[in-house]
Amino acid sequence: MTDAIVWPTLTYTDAPAAIRFLVDALGFEERAVYPGETPGSVAHAELRWPGGGGVMLGSAGGAADVPPGVGSIYIVTDDIDARFARAVAAGATPVREPRDEDYGGRDFIVRDPQGVHWSMGTYAGQPAPSS
Repeated sequence: MTDAIVWPTLTYTDAPAAIRFLVDALGFEERAVYPGETPGSVAHAELRWPGGGGVMLGSAGGAADVPPGVGSIYIVTDDIDARFARAVAAGATPVREPRDEDYGGRDFIVRDPQGVHWSMGTYAGQPAPSS
């Protein structure tokens, strides 16, 4: 069996602003942005995370018909304190300050300017059982 690839998908009222925030504040890399049918809208965007994986997003009212600002994503990364400071400086609202967890990781939670919660931490989950 191969590992699953998970792509969280998000809907924003202002997708171009969300893309800028995710790239500039959290460190995603913009890979593709396809304009929507109305000026200033995004039909589909792909943002990659430097360590692997990423997110897809678009403007509200698109094919997914998901309410904007809904979602919560956890990203495994390092340098938690610097990433928290960068996100807050770019306009994120702190939900939980960086802290050490009982299970050994260090993490934080911020809410981006459109309401999506982003958690970043060092905990990468339990290793897959060996067969």
